[in-house]
Amino acid sequence: MSARRTGGGGREAGVTEQREGSRRRGQGELEALVLAALREADGPATAGRVQERLGGDLAYTTVITILTRLLAKGVVTRERTGRSFAWTSASDQAGLAAHRMRRVLDAESDREAVLASFVTGLGPDDERLLRELLRQTKDEGEV
Repeated sequence: MSARRTGGGGREAGVTEQREGSRRRGQGELEALVLAALREADGPATAGRVQERLGGDLAYTTVITILTRLLAKGVVTRERTGRSFAWTSASDQAGLAAHRMRRVLDAESDREAVLASFVTGLGPDDERLLRELLRQTKDEGEV
C-alpha cells in the first residue's frame, strides 16, 4: 500500500509515509558524522561504539555500510579486534572534501576544462590562497 493524494491536498497514511519530523540527510552528511565520531574517539572504535557516539539514531548495519564505503575511499582504516573491527579515521574533514573533489574531477573527460572553469569561478581571496598553496607545493618539491 502506498501513500496517495486525497482530494484535499493531504496524503492518506500508508507504509511509504515518513515519520513526522524526519528528513533525508544530504549526500556525504552521514559520512561526515561517522568521521567526526571516529576523530573524537580516544583511539580506534568499533562500529557499535561509533553508533553510540552518534546517539543511536542510525542502525548498526547503516554504520557498518558507511564505514565500509569510507574504507573503500581510503578515508578510514580498520584492524581486526576479536570478531569485529576497530576503525580509525585516516583523514580529516578537509581530506574528505578533497577526496570528493578529486572523484568529481576524475569522472570528467576534459580535466583541463573542469579545472579552468573551477579556477575562473573562484573569488579573489580563494584564488590568492590557491596560488599560495601551489607555490608552497612547488617549493617543497624542489627541496
